[in-house]
Order: sequence, then C-alpha cells, then structure tokens
Amino acid sequence: MTADLVESRIGDWRAAVLRGGAVADSDADELEGHLREQIADLEAVGLAGDEAFLVAVKRLGEVHQITAEFAREHGDRLWKQLALPHPDHGRLRPILTMLAFAALTAVLIQVARMLTAIPGASEAWLVRDVSLFVLPVLAAYFAAVRRMPWRRALVLVAVVGALALAVNLFPFADGASTDVLVAIHLPVALWFVVGAAYVGGDIRASARRMDFIRFTGEWAIYYTLIALGGGVLLGLTIAVLTPIAPGSVEEVLTWVLPSGAAGAVVVAAWLVEAKKSVVENLAPVLTAIFTPLFAVMLLGSAVVYGIVGIGQEFDRDLLFVFDLLLLVVLGLVVYGISARGSARGAGAMDAVRLVAVVAAIALDVLVLASMFERVGEFGFTANRVAALGLNLVLLVNLTVTAWLTVSLLTGKGQAVRVERWQTGYLPVFAAWIALVVLGLPPTFGFA
Repeated sequence: MTADLVESRIGDWRAAVLRGGAVADSDADELEGHLREQIADLEAVGLAGDEAFLVAVKRLGEVHQITAEFAREHGDRLWKQLALPHPDHGRLRPILTMLAFAALTAVLIQVARMLTAIPGASEAWLVRDVSLFVLPVLAAYFAAVRRMPWRRALVLVAVVGALALAVNLFPFADGASTDVLVAIHLPVALWFVVGAAYVGGDIRASARRMDFIRFTGEWAIYYTLIALGGGVLLGLTIAVLTPIAPGSVEEVLTWVLPSGAAGAVVVAAWLVEAKKSVVENLAPVLTAIFTPLFAVMLLGSAVVYGIVGIGQEFDRDLLFVFDLLLLVVLGLVVYGISARGSARGAGAMDAVRLVAVVAAIALDVLVLASMFERVGEFGFTANRVAALGLNLVLLVNLTVTAWLTVSLLTGKGQAVRVERWQTGYLPVFAAWIALVVLGLPPTFGFA
C-alpha cells in the first residue's frame, strides 16, 4: 500500500470517528496521533503499510467502542450536534455553498413559472419540466462538494442536456398520456443523475450505490420535516396577513411556496450530510416501526384480494395505488437491509421483511394477471406498457430478494448478498425509466 493510500485510509478512519458527533476535532487529533505512532512502530519492524494500518486500528480499538466511550463522558456534544455549527468551527463555507445552490433553485423555479406567462406557453410544459430546474442543481451541488473530475461532470451535463432536449422537442399532442408519463418519470431519471453526482461518478462501486440508497431515504425524511415546518410557517403567515392584506396572500403563495419547495431540495441534502449521525439513528427506527405494519397490511390485502379479488379489474387509480405501495415496501426493505450490519446474523426483522416481500409478490402477481387480461382485451397503450414494465421489474426484484432472504434465514446466505442484489439492480430501474421517458413517447406517436 502506498503512502497516499495509507493517508486515505487514515482519513476514512478519522471521518468514521467524527461521524457520531461524540468525538471533537481535538480528541480526534489525539486519537489520530496514537494511530500514526502505532503505524510507524509496526512499519519499523517490517510490516507493510496496509498490514500496519489494520493492526494499528485493531490495537487502538474499534471505532464504535471509541465513540461510545467518548459519548459516555461527553454526551452533551451529541445534543450540540443538533444546532448549526458556529462559523468559528471553520464550517461556514459549506453552509454558504449550500445556500448559494438553494437560492439558485429558488430563482430558477420562479424563472420557469414566469416563462409560462409567455404567449403560447402552457402550464403543462411547467409540470413536465419542473424537475429540470431543480434536480440538476442538486446534482451540480454534489459535483461541487465532491470535487468530481470535470470529465465525469461533463458526462452528467450531457445526460441532462439530452433529456431536456428530448422531452421538449417531442411533439406531444394536447393532453397526451405520454406527456403525463414523461412528467412522472423524468424526476426519477434525474434522481439517478443526482446519484451519479453523489457518488462522485464512481457508479460501479456497490458500496457507494448503497450509500446513495441510504442518502435517498434520509433525504426523504428531512425533506418531509422541512415541508411540514414550512407548511406551518406558511399557514401562520397567511393567517396573519388575511385580516390586514388579503390581496397579498396570493402573492405570498406564488413566490414563497415554489421557491421554498425548490430550495428545500438542496437544504435537505445538506442536512443529511451535515447531521448524518442524527438521521442514521432515526431512519432505522422508523423502518423498524413501519416494516411490520406494512407487512401486516400487505398480508391482509393479499389474502382479501386472493379470495374475492380474482378476476376484478384494476382501474388506473387503483393500479397507481398498488404500484406506489409496492415501491414503498421495496423502499422499506432496501433501507432496512442497508441499516443492518452486513456481518450480523438473521433476526426477527429479516423474517418480517420476508413476510412483507412475499405478500408484495402475491399482490404484484394479481395486478399483473389483471393487466395482461386488459392488454389481451384492449391492446397495448403507453400507460399499460409503462405500468406492466414497472410491475415486471418489481416482480423480478422482489422474487430474488425473497429467495436471498430465505437463504439468510436458513443460514445458507449472508445479508451482504441481499445488499449487493439491490445495488446491482439499480441500473435495471434506471434503464426502464430511461425507456419510458425516451422510448415510449415516439413508440406511441406522442399520443
């Protein structure tokens, strides 16, 4: 191992020590000093750099043991992590960077809104393109803070540019279903671009893809909390203004609501990174609470539909609800897997996840049977192809997940296999989303 790689490993170790919030920079400096002394002593007796690093870390103690000891002695530091860092801590620049990108999204969303006032423009265009004014900015934010190599960054720029040109050059008919499909799936396609920026362009690394999955779950939690707080603030503002300036309420909603929703996308991402230790403790708890509840609900629904629902048609609204349910369940399962230790043996929560997955598979099969029946009777449409493809993609994912979970519970497999399956399956989801956005509209004549 070269000296540069040893330094990189030491940097990763230090970041892990600081991540919990219980160890201050000065304490980390002291621990790092002891680590370097151990490495130097071990190298002096003939060990290679990688061997010296591993032995030194083992001697110094596991990271979680170190942080637990500091947490007992300095528990007040954990609570202080909930507050914004003081500028004297040298962290003002990341905050300013975040605020700059958040302000950029707020401005761009207003530019997009004002473009709809141009003669000939329509609100349908804004609905379809709104994500293009927000998510590429978030991707740019991560590219900046990750210091992504410019060649990788240019690839992402090209992808975003191609998507933007395609969806805006497509000659959609008025009220076209393919236009609606693009509006729904384009944000998902752009979220994969955000993921590529989040991992610094290193999309081949399974561990980095799992980091992005964790980030996605944590970001959703923070964005929801910001949205709830913003909704209360906006409601109180309207309540205060209504008696004295009722005409200003509409202006407040027009300017504050879109800009706040757009800017919060970047703010939530920054909070996930800045306060990672807090959310890593929160998200697994939420997953542990809701996974059993969803398992019971799914199991009950599968039994009911299996008994009385055979042959019943799934209309568009019900199909949307079922697909959303399946995605939520898959999200809970994936995030639960990402939150557990890969080396830990099977437990009760793994059995609960298996129940949820099996019930989801049963529901998915019922939905697919109904969809194939409708396709056979009425033929293919863009909506049916999009829904059918998504359910097939989900069915394959859930089936293999169930099989790997059974292997885990029977002691024939490890949790890391389930984790690698989920991260390895992300390109399949990305490919299907790209096909829906770029392939289905021309295939069905933009109707």
